Amino acid sequence: MSELKEPLPAKLITAILFSPLLRQKEFFGVMEREFGEIDFVSENLEFKYSKYYEPEMGKGLIKRFVAYEKLRKQDELVSLKLLAMEIEDEFKEDGSRRLNIDPGLLTLERFVLSTGKNYSHRIYLRKGIFADLTLVFKKGTYTTLPWTYPDYREPLVIGWLNKIRQKYNYQLKSMF
Repeated sequence: MSELKEPLPAKLITAILFSPLLRQKEFFGVMEREFGEIDFVSENLEFKYSKYYEPEMGKGLIKRFVAYEKLRKQDELVSLKLLAMEIEDEFKEDGSRRLNIDPGLLTLERFVLSTGKNYSHRIYLRKGIFADLTLVFKKGTYTTLPWTYPDYREPLVIGWLNKIRQKYNYQLKSMF
């Protein structure tokens, strides 16, 4: 019989897709206020993987990955996604988003994104939010799965996540 216990806290990462018309300084301030102190920000990544967001957000979209100092309980994923959606609403113009925020939780074993979209490999949590197992850690690196989004397959992105994992591992060791 298994013994039930609370899992280790996870590292919060937000993937931020935004219009080049938005001033990054403005929304980064809101992100830090709502999610906590930032301890990693990726370079700008040209979002060339899909045109899905263009009708609403426009062309030339940019993506950045942001990690936060404070570790989170793994069951906070729903509340983090709902908070992200509130922030997105703050930056709407004429009813259209200019910012898309996808919170995810990184652990030593995996990286899980939150989403409002159902699919066969996603697990429903609550309040319309699903967990998407995006990457698994195997043989010293995060590895993709058949359904992993194209931008998360990029070696540069996997490199950033591996770097964040090193910091996360250090944080865990300092807790005990």
